[in-house]
Amino acid sequence: MAGPVLAQSAPAAASAMQAGAPAEPAPAAQAAPVQEERLVVNRILVRGNQRIDQTTVLSYLPIQPGDVVDASVLDVAVRTLTRTQLFADVQLGISNGDLIVEIVENPIINQVVFEGNGALSEDKLTKEVTLKPRGIYTRARIQEDVGKIVELYRLSGRISATVTPKIVQLEQNRVDVVFEIDEGPETGVRAITFLGNSAFSDNDLRGVMVTQQSAWYRLFTTNDNYDPNRLDYDREQLRKFYTNRGFYDFRVLSAISELTPNDTAFGITMTVDEGDRYNFGTVDVVTENDRLNPEFLKLLLPIRSGDLYESDKIETAVDALTFAAGSAGYAFVEIEPTYRANPETDTVDVTFNIKEGQRVYVDRINVIGNTRTLDNVVRREMMLTEGDAFNRTLLERSRNNLRALGFFKDVTVEEARGSAPDRSVVNVTVTEQPTGELSVGAGFSSVDSFVVNLGITERNFRGRGQNVVARLEWGSLRQQIDFRFTEPKFLGRDLRAGFDAFHSRYDLSKYSSYDYRSTGGGLRLSYPLNGYTLLSTRYFLKSDEIIVPTGYCNASGSGSSALCDQVGSFLNSSAGYTLLVDRRNDPVRPTRGWTGSFRQDFAGIGGDVNYVKTEGDVSAYWGITPEWVVTASASTGYIAGWGGDPIRINDRFFKGGNSFRGFETAGLGPRDLTTRDALGGNFYAIGTLELTVPNFLPEQYGIKTSLFADVGTLGVLDARYTVNSLGSPDPNIVDELKLRATAGVSIHWRSPMGPIRFDLSQIIGKEIYDKTETFRFSTSTQF
Repeated sequence: MAGPVLAQSAPAAASAMQAGAPAEPAPAAQAAPVQEERLVVNRILVRGNQRIDQTTVLSYLPIQPGDVVDASVLDVAVRTLTRTQLFADVQLGISNGDLIVEIVENPIINQVVFEGNGALSEDKLTKEVTLKPRGIYTRARIQEDVGKIVELYRLSGRISATVTPKIVQLEQNRVDVVFEIDEGPETGVRAITFLGNSAFSDNDLRGVMVTQQSAWYRLFTTNDNYDPNRLDYDREQLRKFYTNRGFYDFRVLSAISELTPNDTAFGITMTVDEGDRYNFGTVDVVTENDRLNPEFLKLLLPIRSGDLYESDKIETAVDALTFAAGSAGYAFVEIEPTYRANPETDTVDVTFNIKEGQRVYVDRINVIGNTRTLDNVVRREMMLTEGDAFNRTLLERSRNNLRALGFFKDVTVEEARGSAPDRSVVNVTVTEQPTGELSVGAGFSSVDSFVVNLGITERNFRGRGQNVVARLEWGSLRQQIDFRFTEPKFLGRDLRAGFDAFHSRYDLSKYSSYDYRSTGGGLRLSYPLNGYTLLSTRYFLKSDEIIVPTGYCNASGSGSSALCDQVGSFLNSSAGYTLLVDRRNDPVRPTRGWTGSFRQDFAGIGGDVNYVKTEGDVSAYWGITPEWVVTASASTGYIAGWGGDPIRINDRFFKGGNSFRGFETAGLGPRDLTTRDALGGNFYAIGTLELTVPNFLPEQYGIKTSLFADVGTLGVLDARYTVNSLGSPDPNIVDELKLRATAGVSIHWRSPMGPIRFDLSQIIGKEIYDKTETFRFSTSTQF
């Protein structure tokens, strides 16, 4: 250059890594002489650029023609251009008033190649590295990627793996990046030994750790490979194990890993100090002011003086206090437990110090993740709106409302600090799931019957939360055309309105020698009485027809009057209501609480049929642990005619199949012994006790297992159908309210095709004329 060089960057050494080429020494950086005078830039000239346009270089340069520069300004300019990572070398100089920018562009990556990898796939390595084809090559990035690959091998148990990067120069300033990998041997864990433990055996402690001893049968796990990070996690697991069993001052004194002479495995020795077993001493709650009652908060704690010390109970107590404070409007309460150990009495005093802060109001509500469901559908389920006082209880109920919709796979409701200390932002994050359902049902009975049902449903029509059912169903039991529409927020209010139109045919000849056809429609309207109670009303008008085989009811036929009296078409006009109470802690997977409903329908508002039908059911849940949940359910129903009308066979109750496991559809209750026809009953009562048990399968499999016991009865025909023409009891009609009982196993699987259920049943009590089944499954496919 004609003028002095004032600033420059360190030259690149990429060529030194060229495969098969000797490294060229980097030119020494020229010392920048101290310039006292300041120079005016007349023009800016860019030299050395090949791929990058001159205007791009000038856009990054913080100097314009006419600016006055000195050495410090040029140094800042060099650093600015270097930070773009577009250039391997940058030099700036002044010559006759011109600012000359000499650049060497970083190469473009043509391809990234891995050589020598066998234990890790190329796809896995490609996802790990930052260098990509058509990206810009820099020395810093290649060194970063070398470290990532080495760490990946270390986590897979290959401690001695090495990675050598090489660069192959190509024309047009392009390079191939080659990572030569020497994976080395897989490093296992030969033995895990403990020193200082007396309360628990070595086997007990090994069971707590994630790291496992290497064994020939551990073919599908990598936890028997040595990993220092995993070992740190194991130390924490041991601490939790001991502190949850009373050992307050437990410590891991050392964890020493020694490599065997053949470099194939590590021996791990962990020295522990168990200490004494402690109980809880004095438990207290201290608040910053009187806005929260400490005595009331103490009642919420799951800790009592004299209980065995458990560290998990401290976390549970903090959660309980945080929830209570949030319910009082303090969203960002700070709770700090302090401990004081008393070695002489082996007790630990715990004090929960609560800083309430300011009362908080909702600043705004953000809805995140709803790719299909409209925002207003989510917001209308929220119990809080912008400007309301923060209340954690209402937030939890809002979350349950959203989960109960069935639109979302996962729902989280979190709060964050808002625009002011007394403002909170509520973030509602949802994960959409399929809400359409193509249902398929199939069942095997003890008499080799096979039934298939098909249907289509959309519970979130066009993302508006509307429920639409357009179903064409075929099976040996039922053929049905059905259309239903439900608007959950009718007229913008908290009213659920809908209408139904249907035509159905039930071929019950297999069960009771008749076909039942029904055509009609109805209107529905429901509204909540409070946060837990829903009242639903309905009106239906339908034409019902009973068809029996030719000759079944004539003088020579064998049909009973319990069926033959109902042959023909009748108009049914009925109105009814349902009162539903839901006090479960979770609408999808409850572990405590209860739910119940009471239903009544009144037929005879015009039409040809007069009756009053009453039904009720209740279910209660007790969670022993999250995996062990006891469910007790009971249901009952009774239907009675009025105005001298008997109960028609299509209005009676039939139980079995999914409603009473172990019995076929219509498999229990009153029956005609001559024709073997099921006659249904006017009364039923069924109780179920179910225990959900762990099956030790990963949660992501979606398989739930439960043990069940069903007990109940069905019967009470109208008196006219149980006697013969002489008024004596008809020996061919059996109607006995005797208890039936079954027990078995149910398996629920949320498969990729949709939910599938298997029932295996053992009959405990039945009547000789009942029809039973030992296996049934049903499934539905979602879309």
